[in-house]
Amino acid sequence: MANHWRIPGPEAGELEWLIFEQSGVLTHAQAVRHLSPGRVRGRVSSGRWRSLARGILLTSNGDLTRPQQLWAAVLAAGPGAVLAGATAATEGGVRGLRNDPIHVLIPAQRRRATTLPRLPPDMAGVAVHRTTLLPAAHLQRGRPTRTSLPRAVADAVAWARTSDEGRVVLASAFQQRRVTLAEVQAVLSELPRSKRRALAVETIGDLAGGSESLAEIDLVRLCRRYRLPLPERQQRRRDQSGRLRFLDAYWPRWALQVEVDGAHHLEVRHWEADMRRQNDVWVRGDRILRFSAYQIRHRPAEVAEQIARALAAAGWEATPR
Repeated sequence: MANHWRIPGPEAGELEWLIFEQSGVLTHAQAVRHLSPGRVRGRVSSGRWRSLARGILLTSNGDLTRPQQLWAAVLAAGPGAVLAGATAATEGGVRGLRNDPIHVLIPAQRRRATTLPRLPPDMAGVAVHRTTLLPAAHLQRGRPTRTSLPRAVADAVAWARTSDEGRVVLASAFQQRRVTLAEVQAVLSELPRSKRRALAVETIGDLAGGSESLAEIDLVRLCRRYRLPLPERQQRRRDQSGRLRFLDAYWPRWALQVEVDGAHHLEVRHWEADMRRQNDVWVRGDRILRFSAYQIRHRPAEVAEQIARALAAAGWEATPR
């Protein structure tokens, strides 16, 4: 049976509204406030309702939808639980983040460690985190309640599998204009013990400095690591046709440009435009080097060596170590 959730009519009672507001997911305690325990058991045994886990009920018998998974996770985590991290960020409109596991935040004041009941196979995994700091300003009303976007992004950086994944979350939220860097920075100032806080603060500084892609941020890190001069980023230039262009990285003293190619550079429709742009640079007299994001992240020594050679050819002298 498919799940169809319609706004209850004017004659609907409290149970119908509760089922609607929670996408058809209830705790057993909520159900028996409106129905007798025998009627609840009868609906489950007849197949009208489904038992998702100990104490968690689905008021239909179909596969779980994403909203139902979110409600099941929050209700299973217990009192005070809210959606958080990448899950809350996704619900807030940030695209491209991992949707498994579902991240839930609970108050650290709860005495016992939370052990989730066994959840069904069609349910995404659930990761429960604890916090001693969750003021009202860090919460966003919703179905279910979730942390605010700035707090969600800050937590998602801390809970990411790797530092690179954390930086992707922060850059994605900023580039998609879901949060401002100042908003995330304000939350981080209230979370001095947050994991990867230093990484988040440094990434915010890089993004605020003009890098609008992670590969460009990695390029700046590479220059620092190999003691190369830092480039100017996102500099405006007009090409031969008068069109305004933004340079990924530019060393004006040595007339060197570096272009960072993302996935769109592999598309045929961008190929000729890229060639025209590169030819225009060469005609003007600047040198240009092009690297893929993969090269910058996974072959930094090779990239640094080529940039150093290009700078040296233009007169730069490396400082002895």
